[in-house]
Amino acid sequence: MMSVLSGAGYGIISIAAQESFMTAAPIRVLLVDDHEVVRRGLQAILERNVEITVVGEAGTVAGAVQEAERVRPDVVVMDLRLPDGSGVDACRQVRAQDENVKVLILTSHADEDALFSAVLAGASGYVLKDLDPTGLQKAIIDVGRGGSLLDPQMATRVLDRMRRGAGQHPADDPFASLSPQEGRILEMIGDGMTNRTIAEHLSLSEKTIKNYVSDIYSKLHIERRSQASRLITERQMRKDQT
Repeated sequence: MMSVLSGAGYGIISIAAQESFMTAAPIRVLLVDDHEVVRRGLQAILERNVEITVVGEAGTVAGAVQEAERVRPDVVVMDLRLPDGSGVDACRQVRAQDENVKVLILTSHADEDALFSAVLAGASGYVLKDLDPTGLQKAIIDVGRGGSLLDPQMATRVLDRMRRGAGQHPADDPFASLSPQEGRILEMIGDGMTNRTIAEHLSLSEKTIKNYVSDIYSKLHIERRSQASRLITERQMRKDQT
């Protein structure tokens, strides 16, 4: 029997408009899980609902990012643990490519740290694998129509941690994890250069620069250029004050 994280029924926060479900196009779903049998089971469950269509599948972080770019899903149903990384990393990279893609984290354990990381990475929902088929279908539709699926108690704890600054980068230097090349590329992003311009400047392919940018965003826990520029500005302000 399945339940939402709280285990007390389908208690969720949702801003989806229920009356629009029957008239809207089917939700396009990408399934990401490292077990093929799980993906097949999920596909069978989801395609019972005419409001959902499965458009692709992947079993790794790299595969999820590549497939999301190829099929352009509305929702990615993402396993939290993958062979080459975490669903949180995949969520961050997928949304860096297209911030309109919604990610629903599907996992076996209600891990507060994982939920916190998933929310920071841009996930719209976080549900347990023991959720019943109807509940899972509804969760995907809610997220696909613009809702946010979080257990209320867990959501409150996440917000409390954010207010306490638990989601902030360390005061010493949030750029410490970057390689010298990544640091150079980040500075160019801060100067307003496009991936193509950076590629020309460094004599690299645009695809290589795109991969660098994705890694930079993952390390800094950001999703877009405006956030990168803000971090660079804040870093320079700290330098000026010392």
